[in-house]
Formats: sequence, structure tokens, C-alpha cells
Amino acid sequence: MSLTISTTVKQFPPHLYEPIADAILGKRYVLSLVFIGKTRATTLNKTYRKKTYSPNVLSFPLDEKTGEIFICPQVAAREAAGHNLTPAGYVAFLFIHGCLHLKGHEHSDTMEQLEQRYLRQFGIT
Repeated sequence: MSLTISTTVKQFPPHLYEPIADAILGKRYVLSLVFIGKTRATTLNKTYRKKTYSPNVLSFPLDEKTGEIFICPQVAAREAAGHNLTPAGYVAFLFIHGCLHLKGHEHSDTMEQLEQRYLRQFGIT
């Protein structure tokens, strides 16, 4: 696994993102994780998805073994309590969610079951 983490915001939750990505995407995947603010998140969402709101996570597969995940910690912090997770735990959940999309999963009961499995596996609260 090759994981690059960058940020355009001052704070983001530290996690062991690489083991999560390894478990979901495999050791040969090349992943870029970027923490961004609401303005950048909205711009990306509008440009690539034609949506006008600030998303919590965006994932973009570049090819079969390469992808990018963008997470907005500010949006995540606002939504965390509604998912019974700490803000840091919810960011980790969003990372799992983004990795599952890169793996090819669509929103479904199966995806939700996998999310819960990885939350338990990595002790995310």
C-alpha cells in the first residue's frame, strides 16, 4: 500500500489510515488521502458531481489500482453525533466508506455491513 496524506486544513484526526486501506484495497493500491475545507469540498463536488453542497467525503478511482479520497473534517464534525461516533471516529468511518467505493461498492446493505465490520475490526468509536 502506498498512501500519501496531505491537508489544506489546520487539523484532521490522526488515525492509522494505512492498515484500513490495506484491509480494504490491498497492498498494491496507490491512494491519496486529502483533508480539505468546505469551500474546496463544495468546488470538487460541483465540478465532478454537479452537486452544490459541501460533502463529507469524495472518492475518485483513477484506475484499478489508484485512487483519491477527499474528506472534509468540518462537515464530518457536524455529522458525527448523528452516527453515534466521535468526530475522529466518523472521519475514520468516512475513510472506510471512501475505500469501499474505490473497491467498487455502491450504497447498499452489503456496503453498510462491510462498514460496520471494519469499524469493529479497527476499534473505531
